[in-house]
Order: sequence, then C-alpha cells, then structure tokens
Amino acid sequence: MEPDDEAGASLRKGVPYSQPVSRHEAAAAACARHGALGVRSLDDDHVASASASGYQYQYGATYYPQQQLLPHHEHYHRGESTYFSGVGGGGGSMALERALPEFVGEGGGKGIFRVPLRSAMHPGRPPPLEVRPHPLRETQVGSFLRMLACEPRSRQLWAGSESGVRVWGLDEVFGFAGCGAGARRGDEESVPFRESVPVSPALCIEVDSANRLAWTGHQDGRIRSWRMDIATAPGDGGDDAPLFREALTWQAYNRTPVLSMVITSYGEIWSGSEGGVIKAWPWDAIAKSLSLTPEEKHSASLLMERSYIDLRNNATAANISSLPAADVKYMLADHCRAKVWSLTSMAFALWDARNRELLKVFGMDGQVESARLEAPMMPEQFIEEEIKVKPMKKDKPQSSFKFFQKSRNALMGAAGAVRRVATKGTFGEDNHRIEAVVQAMDGTIWSGCTDGSIILWDGNGNRLQEIQHHSSSVQCIKALGERMWVGYASGTIHVMDVEGNPLAEWTGHSCPVIKMAIGGSYIFTLAHHGGIRGWPLASPGPLDDILRTELSNRELLYRRLENIKMLVGTWNVGQEKASPESLRSWLGGAFYDTGLVVVGLQEVEMGAGVLAMAAAKESVGLEGSANGQWWIDSIGKTLDEGISFHRVGSRQLAGLLIAAWARNDLKPHVGDVDAAAVPCGFGRAIGNKGGVGLRIRVYDRRICFVNNHFAAHLENVSRRNADFDHIYRTMTFNKPHGSAASTTSVQLHKGVNASGNQGDEDMPDLAEADMVVFLGDFNYRLYGITYDEARDMVSQRSFDWLRERDQLQAEMKAGKVFQGMREGLIRFPPTYKFQRHQPGLAGYDSGEKKRIPAWCDRILYRDSRSVTTAESSLECPVVATITSYEACMDVTDSDHKPVRCTFSVDIARVNEFIRRQEYGRILKSNKRLRNLLQESHFVPDTIISTNNIILENQENVVLRITNDCQRNKAAFQILCEGQSITKQDGTKSEFLPRASFGLPLWLVVQPSVGLIEPGETMEVTVQHEDFYTQEEFFDGELQNSWCQVTRDKDAVLLINVTGSTSTETITHRINVQHCCPVTSAPPPINPLSITGPSIDALSSEASSKSSKKNQSNYLQRSDFKQFGSSEVHDLCPM
Repeated sequence: MEPDDEAGASLRKGVPYSQPVSRHEAAAAACARHGALGVRSLDDDHVASASASGYQYQYGATYYPQQQLLPHHEHYHRGESTYFSGVGGGGGSMALERALPEFVGEGGGKGIFRVPLRSAMHPGRPPPLEVRPHPLRETQVGSFLRMLACEPRSRQLWAGSESGVRVWGLDEVFGFAGCGAGARRGDEESVPFRESVPVSPALCIEVDSANRLAWTGHQDGRIRSWRMDIATAPGDGGDDAPLFREALTWQAYNRTPVLSMVITSYGEIWSGSEGGVIKAWPWDAIAKSLSLTPEEKHSASLLMERSYIDLRNNATAANISSLPAADVKYMLADHCRAKVWSLTSMAFALWDARNRELLKVFGMDGQVESARLEAPMMPEQFIEEEIKVKPMKKDKPQSSFKFFQKSRNALMGAAGAVRRVATKGTFGEDNHRIEAVVQAMDGTIWSGCTDGSIILWDGNGNRLQEIQHHSSSVQCIKALGERMWVGYASGTIHVMDVEGNPLAEWTGHSCPVIKMAIGGSYIFTLAHHGGIRGWPLASPGPLDDILRTELSNRELLYRRLENIKMLVGTWNVGQEKASPESLRSWLGGAFYDTGLVVVGLQEVEMGAGVLAMAAAKESVGLEGSANGQWWIDSIGKTLDEGISFHRVGSRQLAGLLIAAWARNDLKPHVGDVDAAAVPCGFGRAIGNKGGVGLRIRVYDRRICFVNNHFAAHLENVSRRNADFDHIYRTMTFNKPHGSAASTTSVQLHKGVNASGNQGDEDMPDLAEADMVVFLGDFNYRLYGITYDEARDMVSQRSFDWLRERDQLQAEMKAGKVFQGMREGLIRFPPTYKFQRHQPGLAGYDSGEKKRIPAWCDRILYRDSRSVTTAESSLECPVVATITSYEACMDVTDSDHKPVRCTFSVDIARVNEFIRRQEYGRILKSNKRLRNLLQESHFVPDTIISTNNIILENQENVVLRITNDCQRNKAAFQILCEGQSITKQDGTKSEFLPRASFGLPLWLVVQPSVGLIEPGETMEVTVQHEDFYTQEEFFDGELQNSWCQVTRDKDAVLLINVTGSTSTETITHRINVQHCCPVTSAPPPINPLSITGPSIDALSSEASSKSSKKNQSNYLQRSDFKQFGSSEVHDLCPM
C-alpha cells in the first residue's frame, strides 16, 4: 500500500493483531475491543512518578480530571498501557509496558499541521486492482520495471525491466495462489508471474499478436523476441522459478542502445537509437529467420543483422541529413494512414511506412525543418564520438594534470551552457520536451510534453491545437475508443475524450506514472517505483462506488497490525568523539527489543572552513565527512552492525548528522529511504544551524525523522520558532547519497508534488508522512530563573517547577512551534550546559558565563492520531506511545548530555494479496456489479458493405462501415489476418500473417483506424499497388530487387470493432483478391553492384544441417477462430 492510498476518513474500527480472522471472528473482535475500552479506568495505568496532586490529562481539546492529576498548567495525556510486540519487539510475545504521559502542543489539525487523512479505500479515485503492490526500492536494485505492454488475446501483461522481461497472466489476477514467501523480495504479494533469463535492460517493448511474440529493444543494442506460449507456463515469480529464454535475437546496433521500436502497418520492425540512427527490418527477413530451427539460431541472428535498411542513410545526401542528430526516443506507427513517426526530444520526423521515404521533419511549433538541411553532427560532437569509439592510449597517472583537465572540462561545459542560453534566450524550450506520443482512435496524434501540455497533430504533421490541464510533466498516454488516458509525473491519471475535454482525474500513484497498457476491462499503470495497478476502463462510474463500499466493509479481512520498538537518540557532541563506553550507555538498550534505531548528532564538526567546504559540497550534490563517517562506524559497531542491525540510511549537513539502523528481522519491511537537508544559518544557506532528515517506509507507512540544531541564546525564541517553521515547510526528500537505490531512479523536484496524497500542491513532505519525529538541540532555554535557582531546583529534582519555565513548552502551548506535536513527560535533569569529563550534577557550567541549565536536547513526535484515544487502524495507521524518555547523565564527553526516547509503534497495513482475493470475490458475487460490468462490455453494432473484394484494373474499391448504434461511437481497426501468393505452378503459398497482422505491401487500406459517430458511415479505400517491388538488403544497402505484379494474391482483412470501456471486440472478415493475367514473374535484376554474400548464402550452411522440416519450423500460433462478441474476454469472468 502506498501512502497516498488512504486519503479520506471513515469510522474507526477495532484492530485484529497478527493473524487473519474469519468474517464473523473479525466482527466479534471489534465489538469485544470496544467493550473493553468502555470499562477501562484511566487510573489503572497511572505512572507513580507523576502522581503529584493537581495533574490532568488532555484528550483532544477536552480535559478530564483524574484522581491523580498533573499540574493544571501542563497539557499531558497518557497512552494505552498494553501493547503487543511484533518484529523487533520480543519476537511476537505479549509484553506489558508503561506509556509515559505526553505534552501536546496547540495548533495541530489546521493547515499544514493537520494529520494526513487515511482510509481503507481512497474516496477520491476508483478502487485499484493491485497487480504488483509498491515494492521497496532497495529490493529493486538492477531490476526496476520501466516498460509495460498488454496482449489482450493471450491475456498477458508484459513488463520490461533492467534485468530482462516478466509477464503476468491476467487469468491469474484473482487466483488464490500468490507469489508468497518464496517470491523475490518486493513481490511477496504480487500476482504470480514468469521471468526471463537475465539480459540487458529492456528499453522498449512491442507486442506481436499475430506471431504470439513480444519484441524488446535493449541497452546492449540487441533486439529480442519472446514466445508468449512459453511465457505463460505456470510460475510464481520466486527465485527458484524456471526462467524462459528469447526466441530470436540479433545485434541491431553495435555501440548504442535500442531506444525505441515500432511494428509498422506493413509488419516491419523499425527501431531508433542514439544520434538519430533509424533502422528497419523487412518482414520477409523476419519471417525467414523465425522459420529456422533452434539449431539454426546463429544463422537466424546473422540473417537479421545483415538484412536491415539504414533509413537515416537513405535520407542523407553528401553527408548532410535533414534528420536531427538527436536520440530517437520514441516511435509511433500511424495505422490510420500507414505512416511512421520518429521523435527526438524536440523534433518530429514523418515517414511513409510502405516505401520508407522521409516525408517531413518539423519542430514542436509545427514549422517544417526539412527544407533546411543541417549537418548531423557539430564538430564538437564529432570529437566526442571519436573519443567514444577510438581506444585511448593509457598514460602514466598524473593526478594534478587530471584535476586541472577536469576543471577545464567543467568550465568549458559551463561556457557551452551559457552559450546555448545566449543563443536560445531561455531554458523554456528545455521545459517543452516531448515525453510521450500516441495515436487516438480518430486518427489524431497526441504528444505530451514536460511542461504538462499536450499537442494534437493531424496525420500529415500539421499542428491542430495545444491543451493543458496540469503543470506536471506528461509521462505516458493511452487511447481506446473515444477515451484518452494521460499519466503525469505527479502520479495523476487524467481521462479525456478525443477532443481533449477532461472527463475525470485522480491520484493513481505516489510517484510518476511512467507507462500504461490496456487489457481486458482495465488500464494498467506502471509507477516509477515499480508498482502496477489496474483501473476499470469504465471509471469513473457507479461500479466504483459499489467496489469501494464492498471492500471497505471487508476491511477486517485484509487488515494487519504490526508493532515495532524504536529507539531515537540525540546528542550535541561539541566536536568531540565519544568513547565506546559512552556509546554503550546511550544506545546499549537497543540490543534487547528495538527494531529501529535513529540517531541525530549536532556539532560533529564546526568552524568556518568546515562550513564553507560543506556548503561547496552541497552545491554539487555531495555530502559527508571523515568525522561523520567515524561516528557512523562507531555507532554501527556499538549496535553490532552486520550481525544484529543493518544501516538503512544517513545524511550529513556540515555539523548535523542523522543515521538509521534496522534490526535484521525488520529489514525486509524497511526501505524507500530518502534524505533531505535544510540549512538555517547565515541567510538560510550555511549548515551550522538547520535540519537533516530521513524518510523511511516501514510496513508500507512513511515515518520521517528530522535532526535539528536551532538558533542559540536565551533571547532568540522567535528565531528558533522560525527555524522550525522553515525546516518543516521546505524539507524535500530525495534519494540519499550512497543509497542502494537504482541509478536510474527519477529524482523529482519539489514542484512535482511527488507524494500526491492530497489535493494541496503546497503541502510539505513532512505533512504527508504518517509519523514525524523531531529530535536535536532545539536550544530552548529556561526563562525567568537565575542560575542558582535552577541549580537548586535540579538538585531537589523539582522538575515540575522547572517545566513551568521551559521556553519550548510555553511556545508549544501558545501554538507558535511544533504545532500538534507530542513530547513525553520530562523526568530527567536539564542536559545543558556541562563541563566536559566532570561527572554528576556538579558538572554544570560554573565558568564565567554560568549558563543557566536547560533542556536544550529534546525529542518530539506526531503520529496519525487526530484525536488522543484513537487506536491503530487503516484510518489511523500509525499510533505511537513513549515508553521511556531519559538522558544519559553518566556520559561526560560533551557539554551536552545525550538523550534517548523509546517508542512502541502500532502500524496498520493492508495485505494486498487478501484484498485482491476479496476484490475478485466481489466481482463474482455482486449482481449489480456484474450487470454494470456487462454493460461496460458493450460494443456498438456495425454493418459492413461487403465481405468480398476483387481488385483489378487499378480501381479503388470503397468499403463502407456503418455504426448502427445511435448512442455510442464505434472504434475500428483494419488488420490483415494473412496473405497468400499464387506460385508459378499454380499453387498458393502458405497463408501466414505478418507481424502484428500487418498489411501486405501490395495492399493499401486507408483509413485503417477510425472512430465512427453514432448512425454515421465511414468510407475506407482499398487499393492494389501495381508496382510493388520485392527487395533484399545487405548491411543496410539494397542488394536485389524484382517485380511481383504478375502474381495472383489473396488476403483476409479483419475489421475489429470495439467500444470505449473494454477491449471486447466484434470482428468482421473481408476476403480480398487480386488477379493478374500474367502467370510468371520476370527474373531478378541486380541494380547495384555490391560484393558480399546474399541473404540465402548467409543461411545456407545452417539450412543444410537442418532435417528439411522448414514447413514445421515456423513459430506456432493459435488457429484463428471466427471472432465474435466474446472473442476477447474481459479480465473478470462473466
């Protein structure tokens, strides 16, 4: 479950611990728990040391007098006394613990200080189907998912990752056998899947339904194909699960990756790479390679490697090309007009898919650039390419020279940037880059940009309009029927019609939605963190309300509650290093039952030089120091790091350092560690004062820890308040330096609103967390008291009297700082200021300044409670209580005493596997929901003017498709099920489809994609191309060509008609024939004199070794049935 999953509120319910329960047991447990709460007396849990008369307890804004009361001026309340121990808390045994009374600051519950709203089901979006719940980032190193595609016929969802590909069977989504404990880390609650053997990162993916293949382009420059029938064999995604291998693979590019790929309207594979290079592979070469046996795999690869067409070279004359030399990041097949779009970040190129001619090059503004030919590379780029390709001679190490050379390169790079700015005038163009492209069913082309705008184009590359509904970057776009889905970097999913009018939007993920795929009745979205969700295509609608209500009612079945113990420590070390004994005294208690240890240090190192160096490091994204590393290593040694604990993250800003360790048994549930730093010193730029933070995901809940050092001196109360406010509002988390996160992870800027929990775009990151812990040297002092009075009161342990003069609690009571936060009852002496290495209370500063003792070092927190008595639930997922709050008075290494605070934290989470099962049960059992789903599968009735077409005498035949529905638009796509050609002996060739049911090159069908208004008719032109030429290419050059106009040809066209809320299809078949009077073909001609073996020669050796079974060596595919309204089944069985 993501943190954004539960925005909203509903009734609080009882919490079942640890084990799943039946529906009846869950209801009984809730009633029993509430009954127990009703008869419990608060006096049962009183703390003896806080029993002086005059105390009262605060519950929200109401005060209840007790038999033993706290002083009336204090705002204290007492937490629950009995807690169940989970991971890191005694191995699951039940332990009785005393919870300290807590002081609660005023001002909570308003604005940025309100508790984030949570609920079992998000009220502001459709209930998602969790195909792959959000995995911890640390479990995805080297295997992040980056691509997504769906094949409705085979009911498969394909994903390309950094280590290969994986595939989910959509029929197993609601199965009762999940991946389970044996699954790969991060996939324990995922739908079962199959995974390929490890290969280079997949950068693009295309599904070929005709040949039942998935084609992928990779970082190593190879194109690979994967058999769908092998990929659907049973598997659970575990580490021991069998891996499937590629069917056909070849080296498409020698030194550059395959950045983009597309299957054209004629079944050819085109791919783009760096430097504007575009290659195409004709279908004849692909078919021949696929027909070879596995023993002839090498010959098949060699055949493909030499059969490509260099499209950039074809569009180049005299070393000058009209194509930009930028990377070809995206490619799109315009099936409506049989064209191909290739896109760089700032420009478009339009190609004819049939003859592979470049038609037009134009920019984002629609201005044609093809008339002005430019050199593909500038001189500096040529030098850069030479450096890449040519091996450099190794010289002797010359560190000084290298340093100055790197400095020079950096200065040259900066100068180049300034030069580019001076030329362009602004960075505006850079914020208008292309990030996504798709074709709508009405034939228009949609391109999404980094500034959130969407530009609509017609099929000829003419700019139609620009629309913008969000400022966040567009990451992906998908189309079905008359609907468009747009995924943004903010995690928002936007639904529009084909005219660009908004229909609905919701927060889909807590991070960018990077890819989409449509299958069954769902649109699947891949988030940047690797999670995959399915959203009903009919959403928003009444079925959302039914699903949301039903799932909320079954909350007790999939809710789980965990308990962890946390130890949080803070220490101003005063630029000193601690002894091992001091560290053991401070943190030694973590050995017993603590699951998570977080330590914050102040003044690890100070001085003008240190601060200047730290500021310089921060400016270039570096942090840390030798002293900071010494502290991390020393604390790790104290915690027995590597055996008992594992460090999960750290962050340093000048003298501020924060680090966290998780016990080994808790480690699988801790991750997604992000770090942040906010300087507050010297114009909010220097880190002598400020805050450093860690955001950690624990059991799917986000907990933030912030280590602070505020302004010093008694009189600077307002400055300290301002420091807190500045840190709280501006702290923005990102991946920490040296973390285990993937290097490909996107780093979001503050303006992107990465969390996306709520609608407030200005909500700080800390306000979105389920729990926030502030620790550090806050520097709040005791006021209205002299040094001697303070010493006397400390010696008498009159802490109640001293707390009345505490600046921090006075400011919190006034609602000026730490609004709504809580602090445990202070029962230890002031921790500042002491003389070093002098034990006992006699060590307070007795020098010339005689600083008044004060509780400078504090630990405060805020959890998910909006009211004091709330239990942990999916509406209030994190409930914490303080079980100890103390200072280590025996430690004398610094002028401050270290402080530690232990928490018992209840965390409510969702078992996504169980919730997914309940989702499936609801779909099967709820009659009203089934009726609504049946309605969403509606496909408009269409009438086809003929089912037989004979082409002769170069005449065009008009095929009419009529939408017989008077209410809904009908979307259609025309494909070719297969073709055959009459041989010289009068027999016909085998009836085989091209890739993705592409059209044969002799046939022109336009438009082959369209949207028909209710009651209207679409006219489709079917034409034979008389001068079709067969060609053979070798290493990108034309080798042989011959004319085939004298052959009789047959083809079967498929007209697939769909609606807008499911992929269910009605298919019409059209037989197309072309008859020629001549029965023999002319002999081949060789227009070019090119040395080198022919394609047949390349495969002759391997062919001679085969057992002459070529007819049976084609990749097998399912026989094509007569399509009907149920040919493409829905994800939910009806």
